[in-house]
Amino acid sequence: MYFKEEFSASERLVLSRFFTNTDRPVFALVNLPEVVKGALFARYSRTPKSLRRLFLDEFYDQPETGVSAIADSLAGDDAQLKLDRAERLYERVFSGYGDDSVAQLGGAHLACEQSSNLLTKILERGRIAAYLEQSTRYIYYDQRLGQRYRYLVPPELHGTEHEADFVAEMDRLFDTYSEVVRACKVHFEERFPRQPEDSPGVWRSSIRAKACDAARGLLPAATTSNLGIFATGQAYEAMLIRMRAHPLAEAQQYAGMMLEELRHVIPSFVRRVDIPDRGGVWGNYFSGIRSELEDIAGRIGEEPNEVPEVELTEWDPDAERKLAAAALYEASDLPDSQLSAIVERMSADDVEKVLKAYVGNRSNRRHRPGRAFERSFYRFDILSDFGSFRDLQRHRMLTIDWQRLTPDFGYAVPEAIEENALTDTWNESMSRMSELHGRLDNAFGADVAQYAVPFAFRLRYYMHLNVREAFHLLELRTDRQGHADYRRICQEMHRLIAEKAGHRVLAGAMNYVDHNEYGLERLEAERKNAAKRKTNEGIESAD
Repeated sequence: MYFKEEFSASERLVLSRFFTNTDRPVFALVNLPEVVKGALFARYSRTPKSLRRLFLDEFYDQPETGVSAIADSLAGDDAQLKLDRAERLYERVFSGYGDDSVAQLGGAHLACEQSSNLLTKILERGRIAAYLEQSTRYIYYDQRLGQRYRYLVPPELHGTEHEADFVAEMDRLFDTYSEVVRACKVHFEERFPRQPEDSPGVWRSSIRAKACDAARGLLPAATTSNLGIFATGQAYEAMLIRMRAHPLAEAQQYAGMMLEELRHVIPSFVRRVDIPDRGGVWGNYFSGIRSELEDIAGRIGEEPNEVPEVELTEWDPDAERKLAAAALYEASDLPDSQLSAIVERMSADDVEKVLKAYVGNRSNRRHRPGRAFERSFYRFDILSDFGSFRDLQRHRMLTIDWQRLTPDFGYAVPEAIEENALTDTWNESMSRMSELHGRLDNAFGADVAQYAVPFAFRLRYYMHLNVREAFHLLELRTDRQGHADYRRICQEMHRLIAEKAGHRVLAGAMNYVDHNEYGLERLEAERKNAAKRKTNEGIESAD
């Protein structure tokens, strides 16, 4: 069925070190630096040769590049020598290709640890990357890192009279968190006793998640987190330039550390970041926009209106008919304008039939409609606790933007806090941190003052998303194992789509949106995980 390219025995021996097979049309590249992979694919786009033949003819064992030594697995190879040779190869091939396109072909895994929760949102702002962030519901944050609780002292405070004040207030806040999370743990153990069918491990994990969810509002934005990132060279370049232009010193310093490490693995892909007339000019562009807009916004002089937690501010009144026309497009040979006119003449029942046919019989929430549902949109303005925002911000296929974190919009008090008679303790902590925010704001400005604001305080942000993304977001974030606060937000978004926008057919098709309330949200997930572990152990023992 597929043409099988012939290679000599010696060629196959070489290829087997760098490709997962030598005789099939699909294969992966191994044992090569990212810059070599990028250069190889760049050349690939402009030659009739197969990738393996191209590698043998133009890349391997060339005196001027020495690719054969780059990925040599023999002991004693000099890693820096490999990288230097890879760089020379990249420069030779790179001169004939656009650097943006080549930088999309290589990537790197980067571990970013001990970053504040303000910084994690800056790191995760880019769409074209993959992120995995430490969760606040799986570890107790009263476990110290060295001699100190898990929080960052902003670099701006180092060596100033405010540093000791900040540390004292943070230590007191984390002491309170420890008291509250342990009290919540005992409370939930009594409220949700272990069932006979649940192992102690399953039950304890569910209780821990519930207690951590209840107490997380006390954690400040200065709380540190660990973040894993995989991104292309192009994505890292944009990320680092944005960070270098950010007003927070933590972002600027962290960008320097990231750039240093990325230059060990993908140096050519990030070479423009700190060149004054490239990355420098780009960063100045960002800084200039920020400064101008803040100046304009500062002169508006109006107080915020009272608004609900979730407000649907914009939508497409004709969404269901437009989506029906888009759904028919791929199956038809008619132009877009003609299909739109045809659907306009359809009855409401016929439009509903088209939409239901396009949605199909969804046996799980991962079965989502296709690109036709990207034609229309919803825009929500949300004022929720910062903790919920942290989870919803991860959805990067939509447009999301946010304001500064401030105590001005008040804070949430979880039900478990009230049930445990901890409301006074909670309120006192919020009051003290609000006062610390004020002191930092006066001394260092509003950006630095954000570090003092706990997760329970409300943040204003908007989410602009197409209908297809609404399926994904609302069904995932109302799943029973989710945090009660963001489940409530997404349940309200779903209700507004049905009732305010009037898109009842679309809302009804989101049949995995869950409006139920649960006790131990994580219990079913922990049960499933335990069953999987037991199955895997059985397979291993059988082997």
